[in-house]
Amino acid sequence: MSADYQLQLPPQTLDNADAKAKPLLEQANAKLGFVPNMYEGMAKAPGVLDTYLHGYTLFREDSGFAPPEQEVVFLTISRLNGCGYCMSAHSMLGEKMSDVPADVLEAIRNDQPIPDARLAALAEFTRVMFETRGKPGEADVKAFLDAGFEEQQVLQIVLALAVKTLSNYANHVNHPELDEAFAGHAWKG
Repeated sequence: MSADYQLQLPPQTLDNADAKAKPLLEQANAKLGFVPNMYEGMAKAPGVLDTYLHGYTLFREDSGFAPPEQEVVFLTISRLNGCGYCMSAHSMLGEKMSDVPADVLEAIRNDQPIPDARLAALAEFTRVMFETRGKPGEADVKAFLDAGFEEQQVLQIVLALAVKTLSNYANHVNHPELDEAFAGHAWKG
C-alpha cells in the first residue's frame, strides 16, 4: 500500500550518493553484500537512513528480544503499516536468519492467530502500542509482562515503532522495487 504520490528525486546509489549518504550506503554494502533499494530511497534524505540504521542496530543488539521475537515485532508493525517491502524483507530474515517458526511467520503474514503464546502476546502488545500511539492500558502491559517480557522492553517496542515508521513511511513515498534477495517472500497486503 504505497502512497499515490511517488518521490521524483533519484535514488542515492553508490555511484551518485552525496558525501553524507555515500558512507551509509558503503557500510550497508560491506555488511550485506548489496545496497537494498529501500536504503537508496531513504538516502535521498541521509538523516532518515542514518537514523534508521542507528536505531535498527540498537534494537537488534540491545532490545533484550531474541531474534525471532525481533522479527515478530518488525513484521507486526510492517503489516499494520501495510509495507510490502518490509514485510517481504523481514519474512526472508525471519525464515533464513532469525529462525521464526514457519507457522508463526505465516500467521503474521496472513493476519491470523499466532500459534505460540509468547510470540502472540508480543505481537498483540506491539499492535496495542501501534494503535494507541504508545498509550497501553494497565491490562495490556500486565499481559505483556505476564508473557515473560520485561518492563524495559516496553520502551524497546517504542524504538522498533520509530525504526519501522521511518522505513515503512519512506517506502510508501519512494515505492522501492523489491530486491531479488527478498523476492521469494514477496507480500501484498
